[in-house]
Amino acid sequence: MQRGGLPEDAVVLSAAELADLQDRLFQLRCAAEDVVTAAEDGADSGELRRMAAGLVQEAKGLERLR
Repeated sequence: MQRGGLPEDAVVLSAAELADLQDRLFQLRCAAEDVVTAAEDGADSGELRRMAAGLVQEAKGLERLR
């Protein structure tokens, strides 16, 4: 069944919610790029582990839309 022309399982975001999601995705990509850069620059395993843990936390935060 459709509501207002949208499928029943459609997700509707406001412009502000979409902008927030895009910002959070950008932050996640930047954090991933930081891990790659650190690895290429010879960061030690402890630093890479810390950065990877932060990346996981960022990704977990994205699993929940606000």
